[in-house]
Parts: sequence; structure tokens; C-alpha cells
Amino acid sequence: MMFTAHICKTFRTMEKRKMKVAVISDVHLGTYGCHAEELNTYLKSIDPEILIINGDFIDIWQLSKFYFPDSHWRVIQRVIKMMMHGTQVYYLTGNHDEMLRKFSGFSLDNLHLKDKLVLTLDGQKHWFFHGDIFDVTMRHSKWLAKIGGAGYDMLILINRFVNLILEKFGREKISLSKRVKDSVKAAVKHINNFEKTAAEIAIQNEYSHVICGHIHEPVMRKYVGASGIVQYLNSGDWIENLTSLEYTDDWKLVYFKELDFGTGTEEETIVRKLSPDIIDMQNAFDKHREASSAKTAFVNEIRTA
Repeated sequence: MMFTAHICKTFRTMEKRKMKVAVISDVHLGTYGCHAEELNTYLKSIDPEILIINGDFIDIWQLSKFYFPDSHWRVIQRVIKMMMHGTQVYYLTGNHDEMLRKFSGFSLDNLHLKDKLVLTLDGQKHWFFHGDIFDVTMRHSKWLAKIGGAGYDMLILINRFVNLILEKFGREKISLSKRVKDSVKAAVKHINNFEKTAAEIAIQNEYSHVICGHIHEPVMRKYVGASGIVQYLNSGDWIENLTSLEYTDDWKLVYFKELDFGTGTEEETIVRKLSPDIIDMQNAFDKHREASSAKTAFVNEIRTA
């Protein structure tokens, strides 16, 4: 049953950019490498008709009950608020949140949980999916992939420490993981094979565009195969690249560092049609976050005692 809910609080908001579709992937909430504050700022700046979260939103592999800071909770709450405003949110599962695949097909108001999605935009068929299905390591050596995920998280931590030092000396930031990937031929070959496989299957199924995540390599390129042409797109990640894809009349790859967020506008009150379940979900998130914060504070108090 739908009803009109007047949310009795106001907040300041910036001018939002309207678009048909926004795509983010590989956020990895619950890990040290996640740039949650930047993502929250980005999400506050857009007003898409459809938001596609293309896998690995919450990193269940690395999830720690002692590390899920408020900035990560705010990203989840931001997505809920977007749903309240009428944005259709499609959560496509990835390998790091594969536990959710048993619930594929679940829908609640404006939230839809799927493994893949096909949209027709301006008469062209677009195929969205995370992409881990093409990863040989995921199919045959998942334990190795999980070890690699933990190692990657540690590398990102080291990278942040190195960049702090570089900033102190006025030097440019570096990406250690990108340097490693670019210098290892096997990694370059893996990325190329991934893109080629996704593109060829898209051509076989007569899709005009194929949009993936998974490999943390933001890109837009045309792939010419033996039996056709397809546009391959990858939305990147919010660990290193801080990128998204946006569609209005055409696709564009957006880098957070290149955006101008401007200043806030006047306060507004949300008045939207909501399901009681969505409000219950919001309240549950608030209570869980408070309980989690209290537990973390208690553990830290014991550690420092």
C-alpha cells in the first residue's frame, strides 16, 4: 500500500544534475580503501531516474564488525534517500557481495536486486552485469581470489600512507596497485581478455552496449568483432579511480576529481510517496548504525584500558 509521507526535517542541498541513468560499481563499503565521503558527495550532486549499482557495493568478503564507519553508513542512507525521491535503484550483485545472489529477483518499492539487467535506452539495448562470471580465478580458485582481495585492501592502506607523505612534500599522489597492474603482463592480458569476452557475447546477443565493473578499469571504447560492433563500458571503482558512468543523451565517463560541486542551495522538505517498508528500512539502518557505533566505542575503550 502506498501513501504520501511528509518527512519532517529539512536539509541543505546542492544543485543536482539530472540524468537518465547513473552507474557506480566496486564501492567496497566496509573496507579501508573505500572513498565513502567522496561517493556520498557525488551521489548528493546527481538526480538520476535510474541508479545502477553494478556489484561489489558492500564488501562482504572483507566485512569486519569493527570497521564500518559512519561515512559508509551515510552512503547507504544516501541511496535510500534517492529511492525516496523516486530514483529506481538496481542493485546488481558482484563477487564480493555474492551472498545476495540467493535473493536475486527481490523488489521493494524502488529497490530491485538482480544479477544482470537489460535496458533499452533511446532504442538501443544495454546489457549491465558485474563481470566476475568471466573471471577464471573466481570460477576455479575462489580462495585465491579472496586472499588477493585481502592483499589488495592492504596495498590500498599502504598506498594511502605513502600518498600522505608525498602530499607533505608537495609531490603528486601515486597509485601503487595501478603501477603493479600496468607492469605485470598477466594482469594486462587478463583485462584485455575480460573486455574481449564481454564484448563478443554482447555482439552475439545483439546488444549495442555492454556495461561492467569488477576489474577497476574505467573505460569507454568501441569493440569491433567478426560479427558486429559493440560499445564496451566499465564504470571503474571507488577505491582508486573514483569514477561513474552517466547517461542522458549519450554515455560519459565521469571522474570525481574533475567535478565542480559548487555551493548548497536553500533548504527543502522531502514530500514523496513511500512504502511503510522503506521507512522501516531507514529506521532499521539508523538503529543498527547506533548499535554498531556503541559496540565499536566499547571495544576501543577495552583496548585502551
